[in-house]
Amino acid sequence: MEIIFGIISGIVTGMGMGGGSILILLLAAFNGMEQHMAQATNLIYFIPTSIIVTIVNIKNKKVNLKDGYVIIIFGIIGAIIGGNIALKMNSPMLRKFFAVFLFIITIHEAYSVYRLIKNKKV
Repeated sequence: MEIIFGIISGIVTGMGMGGGSILILLLAAFNGMEQHMAQATNLIYFIPTSIIVTIVNIKNKKVNLKDGYVIIIFGIIGAIIGGNIALKMNSPMLRKFFAVFLFIITIHEAYSVYRLIKNKKV
């Protein structure tokens, strides 16, 4: 089952859509993994996949390195803060916050697709 989860989240990551969120959902909801463990597993998964995707995108000249460095620095700061907050939450509370996060992302993506269709860019 983990192989299938890895393939699905890898494909989604390679397409630039945030495979980590999918991986956490799959591990927690379908594999019964505790939320903290699923999120930690996602962090380990994220390192090699993000390196590969970054290399491919740099090679294809799809990365603005100047902006990328700024995002990396503040992303690290945010990860440290978020990790410390997550450690202080119990698993059911963390799971609820993650569900709200996924709901907000879903609404955003649905609205983005709607705008593309409305502007006939699809």
